[in-house]
Amino acid sequence: MNTETLYRLADATVAEALVDSWVAWPHTFSPVAYSLHLLNYQKKTLASYLQNPALHHKSSANPKLLGGAFVNLPIDRVPAIQVLLENLESGHSDDLRLAQELIDFQNLLDKEALGQSLNNYYPTLPESLRGYTELLYDYHSRPIVRCIESLFYRSRHYKKHLQTLYLFRQTHDRMRAYYMSTPRLPDADSIGWTLPFAQAELDALFQLDSQPQPLAFIRELLGLSAADDAKLLPLLTDQPPRPTANWQGPGTRIRYFGHASVLVEFNGIAILLDPFLSVQPSEGGISRYTFQDLPPKIDYVLITHGHHDHFVFETLLRIRHKVGCLVVPKASGIFYGDISLKLMAKELGFTQILEVEPLDTIALPQGEIVAIPFLGEHNDLPFAKSAYLVQAGDKQILFAADSNCLDKRMYENIRAQRGAIDVVFLGMEWVGAPLSWVYGPILPKLPDYKHCQSRRSNGSNADVAMALLQAVDSRQVYIYAIGREPWLQYFMALEPEADDVYIQEINKLLTACQSRGFTKAQRLYGKAELFLEG
Repeated sequence: MNTETLYRLADATVAEALVDSWVAWPHTFSPVAYSLHLLNYQKKTLASYLQNPALHHKSSANPKLLGGAFVNLPIDRVPAIQVLLENLESGHSDDLRLAQELIDFQNLLDKEALGQSLNNYYPTLPESLRGYTELLYDYHSRPIVRCIESLFYRSRHYKKHLQTLYLFRQTHDRMRAYYMSTPRLPDADSIGWTLPFAQAELDALFQLDSQPQPLAFIRELLGLSAADDAKLLPLLTDQPPRPTANWQGPGTRIRYFGHASVLVEFNGIAILLDPFLSVQPSEGGISRYTFQDLPPKIDYVLITHGHHDHFVFETLLRIRHKVGCLVVPKASGIFYGDISLKLMAKELGFTQILEVEPLDTIALPQGEIVAIPFLGEHNDLPFAKSAYLVQAGDKQILFAADSNCLDKRMYENIRAQRGAIDVVFLGMEWVGAPLSWVYGPILPKLPDYKHCQSRRSNGSNADVAMALLQAVDSRQVYIYAIGREPWLQYFMALEPEADDVYIQEINKLLTACQSRGFTKAQRLYGKAELFLEG
């Protein structure tokens, strides 16, 4: 009889994905966007911290300044940040050069290329751009430097050796510093595991969520010794995992995991949208579904768009071994900020990736998945994005993501083709961040302040949301993806209040739905379980 103790990852254990000590998200991963982010955000933010670390630390504690470029580290970490900045400037000198030369060359073309042939500009391309770019005009004769993203992934600018998993124990939901401004520094209680994200060894680690292993196996996997057990053991538990199975009940079961993460199960099929899952902090917190509540197999993961809170590296890597097919919207291939989610997913180790365009369909037993266009939410920039219609038996469920229904005729066209939509999941983060917040560091130049403020990354308000619901003839709506769950704060930079402008607008919609006889109108929060018959 084998009595060896088996361990799995503890419920509070986080495996945060990092690139060179910074949280991994699309702008710190895709090589060209990352180079620009290094130059215009990370380098400047670290230099600013070193000039006045006390101000940064104090500002980070001010709820009104959440999301600002403030490093949330105490003064005693100044030496470590100095080393990090020096390493950035030396280890990324080629990336910094690429970013500056791309900006300068694009601005040069904007000034000089007035419609004449661009052929003569190829010999003048900076060395960092040669062999990786194409020079184009749009239909209004405005020049574009097209960076061929797949080539850059095969260049020196894609530094897989800087990819790391940072394992630590999460005590409470608000313990993590803001993802974009604060690098993750080693400490006595964390474990850093450096290896390319695509490596199969990551699956072996995350299979520990459901398949416990001996301590020796885990040590060897992470490259640790018995001397490291003081750090490793708090990240593990010998309690058996909760048994899970793919749902086989009648009709359709829908589970809300927080933010835009929704699991749809019917007819033995599991579909997970925009996975952003939380662990269960050691000090507790609001009720939630976690990684322990996922089925053993997820047939399809659907990604609506590449914003940091929808294409979440930390979650995608942790569930990769469960996923049959990852479905992503197609990028234009023209603008470097319109990052290819297909290429990114491939570099994250996914092998079955389906890239969809509007109205592409995926056949399911007694159902299908349909890619649906959605407008707004991206500051009027081109961006790979898709809502999804899931037909489960005779029920149609629209996951509209962060749609801003700027033209209800588009949804009327969908209804004309598909018939009435039974259920709509709709985001209503309707104020949104200005153009400069996420995209500022990667643009060659920004519009003036007034235009930046007018170009918001926003979804629907109450009136626009009602127009969408009427256009698809839906009588059941769930409001989601508004960033309220406490574990989202480090990613969303929101300090929600019980009656803030977002809740007021949502309540306005819910009241209107009630007056119009909707069968269900609800704002989701934390966790929920819903059932659809038929």
